[in-house]
Amino acid sequence: MKFYFYKICSFFVLSISVCYAITIPPNKSIPAVFVFGDSIVDTGNNNGLKTIAKVNYPPYGKDFMGGIPTGRFSNGKVPSDFLVEELGIKDLLPAYLDPTLQAEDLITGVNFASGGAGYDPLTSEIAKVISLDGQVILFKEYIVKLTELVGEDRKNEILANSLFMLVTGANDITNTYFGMPLRKSYYDVPSYADLLVNFACSFVQDLYGLGARRIGIFGIPPIGCLPSQRTLKGGEARQCVDNLNQAAQLFNSKLEAYSSSQGNKLPNSRLVYIDTYNVLLDVIDNPQRYGFKLSDKGCCGTGKIEVAELCTYTCSSDSDYIFWDSFHLTEKAYRLLTHQILVQHLSSFF
Repeated sequence: MKFYFYKICSFFVLSISVCYAITIPPNKSIPAVFVFGDSIVDTGNNNGLKTIAKVNYPPYGKDFMGGIPTGRFSNGKVPSDFLVEELGIKDLLPAYLDPTLQAEDLITGVNFASGGAGYDPLTSEIAKVISLDGQVILFKEYIVKLTELVGEDRKNEILANSLFMLVTGANDITNTYFGMPLRKSYYDVPSYADLLVNFACSFVQDLYGLGARRIGIFGIPPIGCLPSQRTLKGGEARQCVDNLNQAAQLFNSKLEAYSSSQGNKLPNSRLVYIDTYNVLLDVIDNPQRYGFKLSDKGCCGTGKIEVAELCTYTCSSDSDYIFWDSFHLTEKAYRLLTHQILVQHLSSFF
């Protein structure tokens, strides 16, 4: 069998270069990538919103092209960008609401994610950002524009063969459930996880109804090991917070089960659950193995609590850090994780 190869190199400790091939089967293509979700993948959709959940100011973006803050919640590129870069589609995945967006960008994919969003509509409402329902509305608007550009047949072909990635859920558990009393008064952790999975199911069905066929759903990372959660709930030693990680694992198990069962109910679809929990936890537990020095605090400020406007100064070497601020990863860590995810899961979309 013949494959198309994209050779990607990750540089690890001791300057050893390890190269893995990203392979796409013959007679298959990925013409575009579309991303939905929260700040892990937002590339600037919040810039024009009246919300504190935006980062279109320094020091964010200090390692981006030209050191320009673009609204990405990191020092540089985020997973959305690395997805299209590693697949050989383009260098960056632009925000759909970017006022400088070009018509040609619509053909190869755009980003609808909004920092602060979640599966739970209350999560987005509290943060005053674009909910998943709102992101679907933007996607419908996008489809009209794409059809005008390329015609109905080509539009259908693009949507059916592109990757659709959904990356959210961390804000629901850390902020809406454990950070506020409203949901906890009505739901225990298992029933709240069920609620989130139901929202995820509805979202996937919306995408499928609009033409998406290759859909990836990211699990929640080990949120109990975020620097902010270590500081707030991890005691004097700032340990990982067990109940947060357990909630993430419970939700992930339910989401994975849903992905496995639902995929059989959506004809001609590939619904893929993507484990980010164990991939990131291994990096956090073994930072030196992956070329990092610090895994319990971010580069921004003290690294223990700062995010967004609280980030007023940075460390001297962000490449030593897994975390950029107290909630988000550095460009280096995002590149590593995105590559590992593609190596592990890309074949499942075919």
